[in-house]
Amino acid sequence: MYRFFAQLLPQNARRHIQQLLAYADVRTRPDTFIGFVFIFGLAAAAAVAWNLWVLLEVRPLLSFPASFIIIEVVVYTLLVLSIGKKAKFIEMVLPDALQLMASNLRAGLTTDRALLLSARPEFGPLRDELNKAGKEIATGKEIGAALLEMSKRVKSDILDRTVSLICSGLRSGGELASLLEQNAADLRNQDLVDKKIRSSVQMYVIFIFAALGIGAPVLFALSSILVDVISANLNAIFIPPEVGAHIPISISGIQVSSSFIVQYTLLSLVTSVVLGSLVLGLISRGREKDGIRYILILLVLSLSVYFLTRYVLHMLFGGLFGIV
Repeated sequence: MYRFFAQLLPQNARRHIQQLLAYADVRTRPDTFIGFVFIFGLAAAAAVAWNLWVLLEVRPLLSFPASFIIIEVVVYTLLVLSIGKKAKFIEMVLPDALQLMASNLRAGLTTDRALLLSARPEFGPLRDELNKAGKEIATGKEIGAALLEMSKRVKSDILDRTVSLICSGLRSGGELASLLEQNAADLRNQDLVDKKIRSSVQMYVIFIFAALGIGAPVLFALSSILVDVISANLNAIFIPPEVGAHIPISISGIQVSSSFIVQYTLLSLVTSVVLGSLVLGLISRGREKDGIRYILILLVLSLSVYFLTRYVLHMLFGGLFGIV
């Protein structure tokens, strides 16, 4: 059954998900994973649509497909975040692992033994990858091929570049221990440069975060209350027909409803938060997907500030200006 639902996806999409599962160390078969997520999404979307129809009278024809798409996007996002977390941890411990491998080689150990003994528990997912590479080398596989195979199981540009440099050095006849030590030193220097860059742009990150979480919702709340005030005042103005005929301008009530303004501001806030979070990830980490972690925090903060500001302004000025 799972395979039937998996066949509904195009071949390129199935291949992409298969690669993501390999990056995330998910042992489940791709067809089983795709089918389970599809069925789970349908069931969860049906439950959400039913509750929205019963509680809020939202049409299932609108809520069901929207809920299904949101659930599938959330599952995909969690998978991508898991892959990024694994790659980030490997990049953090990679210099120490390279230094340890170089020390083992200088102590006279063979390459496969040096890799296996460098697989310390504190290296986490890198330990498993080193164990696999060491066993492949021990069974007769070439060092460069085993390292390239390891880099294909981790979605990390830093690991790819490191393995490529090591393989190039081995093909040119370089000493492996020296190559590993030099790469470890280069990675540490690059990490220091990245930290300096992140600290220099931290002010921009704080400014964007404050603008999305506080500034924008406060301004939207003020504008929505202002529309309510203007609408209430214009509707209260009565001009007799005989007087209005001699006035060169006409005054009429605002046709835009308060509920439309609230819906528009909520849609604008959500869009701004999603796009702004991606910008935060690009500025702070160099990758847009690293900003996904900010979306939920900013959504909760932004919407809370918006509704709280509207409530406070309505309590302060509602009776004064006759806002219902």
